[in-house]
Amino acid sequence: MAGFSSFINAQQIKVSGKVSDTLQNPLSYSNILAIPKADDQDVKFAITENDGSYKLGLAKNQTYELTVSYLGYKPQTIIITTTDQNLSKNFILKENPDQLDEVNIKYTPPITVKKDTITYDVSKFVTGEERKLRDALKKLPGVEVDRAGNVMVNGKKVTKVLVENKTFFTGNSKLAVNNIPADAVEKIEVLDNYNEVAMLKGLQDSEDMAMNILLKEDKKKFVFGDIEAGAGIEERYLLHPNLFYYSPKTNVNFIGDLNNQGIKSFSFRDYLEFEGGFGKLLDDAGNYFSLFNSDFAQYLNNQDFTDNTNLFGALNIRQSVSKHTDISGYLITSNSKTQTASNTLNSYQNIADPFTEDRTVANNLNNFFTIGKVTIDYDPSYKEDFAYNAFVKVTNNDSHGFVNTLSPNQSNHITTLTDVTSLNLKQNISYSRKLSKAHTATLEATYNFQNDKPITEWLTNRQILQGLIPLEDSAIYNILQTKNSKSHNFNAVIKDYWTLNNFNHLYTSVGINTSFNDFFNEDVQLLNDGPINNFSSAGFGNDFGYHFIDTYLGLEYKFQVGIATFKPAVFYHGYLWRTQQFDNAKTFSKNLFLPQFTTKVEFNNSEKLNFRYKLNARFPSINQLANNFVLSNFNSVYRGNSQLENQLYHSATLSYYKFSLFRNLNLNLNTSFNKRIESIKTVSELNGIESFNTTTMFDEPEHNWTISGRISKKIKKIRYNLSSRFSYNDNFQILNNETNLNISKSISSTIGIETFFKNYPNVEINYTKDYSNYKALNNTSQFENDKLELILEYDFLRDFIFKADYTFDNYNNKSQNINNTFDTANTSLFYQIEDSPWGFEVNATNIFDVKFKQQNSFNAFVISDSRTYVLPRIVMFKVSYKL
Repeated sequence: MAGFSSFINAQQIKVSGKVSDTLQNPLSYSNILAIPKADDQDVKFAITENDGSYKLGLAKNQTYELTVSYLGYKPQTIIITTTDQNLSKNFILKENPDQLDEVNIKYTPPITVKKDTITYDVSKFVTGEERKLRDALKKLPGVEVDRAGNVMVNGKKVTKVLVENKTFFTGNSKLAVNNIPADAVEKIEVLDNYNEVAMLKGLQDSEDMAMNILLKEDKKKFVFGDIEAGAGIEERYLLHPNLFYYSPKTNVNFIGDLNNQGIKSFSFRDYLEFEGGFGKLLDDAGNYFSLFNSDFAQYLNNQDFTDNTNLFGALNIRQSVSKHTDISGYLITSNSKTQTASNTLNSYQNIADPFTEDRTVANNLNNFFTIGKVTIDYDPSYKEDFAYNAFVKVTNNDSHGFVNTLSPNQSNHITTLTDVTSLNLKQNISYSRKLSKAHTATLEATYNFQNDKPITEWLTNRQILQGLIPLEDSAIYNILQTKNSKSHNFNAVIKDYWTLNNFNHLYTSVGINTSFNDFFNEDVQLLNDGPINNFSSAGFGNDFGYHFIDTYLGLEYKFQVGIATFKPAVFYHGYLWRTQQFDNAKTFSKNLFLPQFTTKVEFNNSEKLNFRYKLNARFPSINQLANNFVLSNFNSVYRGNSQLENQLYHSATLSYYKFSLFRNLNLNLNTSFNKRIESIKTVSELNGIESFNTTTMFDEPEHNWTISGRISKKIKKIRYNLSSRFSYNDNFQILNNETNLNISKSISSTIGIETFFKNYPNVEINYTKDYSNYKALNNTSQFENDKLELILEYDFLRDFIFKADYTFDNYNNKSQNINNTFDTANTSLFYQIEDSPWGFEVNATNIFDVKFKQQNSFNAFVISDSRTYVLPRIVMFKVSYKL
């Protein structure tokens, strides 16, 4: 370790000292900027601590212009030339009484830091060669932009982008940094702990970081974007317009896409941005997992196809009606035709007779959806803020699937036809008002209507689920399932923020959550001669109603002691729910105290420790409660349990963050722990590959624990990265009247380097080692995976950009002695004359024509080893025109 430190110190010398006024009072948050004379050196920046001290790391034997500034004081500028020795420089700044007079301001600091806000004067860092905002951002001290367009400032990710203090389209940084012209930008403000409602900053806890782009006066109206068209071998094609118009009052954005390359212009992450952002959704875990598990989300997440045609269009408009009112809305439509194929070895860990099933699945999918949303923002003053939004989503997905299954005692061929239509309507209002100097109140209310109508048909020439479904003999068994699920949900909460003083706050909230659900299903056999064999005689079919009301009162006390902020809280919930299956109705009630505790320790602006604990209660969905049989798949039947109550579990997270501009060091450590006290447990009866599943309340403790960490260190033009993640999970399995403890453990570590040269090729190299261990029913399964990733980007001859990436995977299923290696590679060559709007590109994907990807998964009684088939090699020629 000592040798490593010596190596780091050998790369730079330290300039340190103090900044004070003429009375020797320290000036905290002073700005120290070192601009090198040499073009191949980076600008360095530091901020003084509370005692006025600072540290700068500068390259040896270089000349710098060193400027020290502080608002209200005259800046000082000196020229220093470094040697191989550390330097000590103290500064005494004199007051400038005229600096606040706008007429007499002659100096604008390149960087200004005020508590949670950093302001960059972009003109002080750019050279005029920059085309897009990303090019300018890369030259700002403490700012990093990755290849995807994500922005990091002082080691923290920017989660929201504003232009002139208003959200830029969805707030996604990628749209802004890759499209806004660099010469339109005057200043960049970085706002830590950002809150969209200004009066709630400091009251609501926020870890968001926003980047506010301030435009030059003559550049506040502009059109930008690009149109890309391409064609390739085997009738591949691409058409992709991406057009933006920005003005202070009007934003318009259109994204279109037509391609058969498997490219999706709209990802699940994009959908979360339109839904309010990933961070906001995670605060409501139930809503997030509902979105994540929906058919719509599964389609967006699926990236592996054997064939795909994608037709997509999105229109986004924002209009400022007045100084205080904005109206925004978007309309998104997509129609995708997809073919998928996979082959899976399912190892059934049956106590009596373990066996392996070989299953091949192919699907032809047709997915259509339309999403629309309108939002009205009204903020007449700092003391009042109102927002209303209305959302609609219509989906229609149908598929034609084929399943071949082969196991020691059973083989079958099943055709599956599905048609799913869905309608979702949602309305939300939020209102915030500052009642007095001490009191601020908020109201938030949401109404959500969901109507799903899936229809599924299974066709097979052999009987399935014998003993579970009453099939009549037939040459072809045709099983039809119809479902209808409706829900009306209303949630409202009123919260009062009482500021006792600067160090003590008391928050009180009163809320209600209501849900009115209806679930209907019918499973029948369609006979050849016309009549229907209804399975209701065997206990199939539901007509189930579920009404749920949760009223609660919350009390939170937030106080600060030194550098630490604590917030203990308790919520008292009164639950009332009613279930009704046909004419049989039952009513239940329960009261729960759910405590919470959070603490935040800020050692300084770049070193923080956060802890959060919460006791959670989660109630079952209507599907888990409906207590008649439902066909889940060709090989499984499910029955709910109307007696289910709530799950109860502890969750705790601890995170540590440290960033050092002086050492070019970024460190993140996180750990989370969950303990389930009461859980809803699946009870399974397994017969071959066929299973009957139901649910019960289970009170044995189960645990989940994860630890993750990442450290990066930049030395000269190379950044070194190391990250690792460990997870442990134990859960009980109830299978064939036996209860057993399953344990899964996995660890993944990645080591990598990344270069940042200006005139040479840049490479990124990452090596990842994954190890997984599953222990179930006294059987242990082990998997290992080695992955090497190489990425190359080279700008050469001024007008050419060459990109290439290569991935090598070595997959090893030790339990079944399966070992596979496969590698993938993609490359592109882009040509565009500087200042020309025309660009030309040749690119190739899946150069080695790899046929499949391999992975493993684990559930209560099956360990799966899967091959998922992917698109073949594609070579394309593209022409683009940039506005």
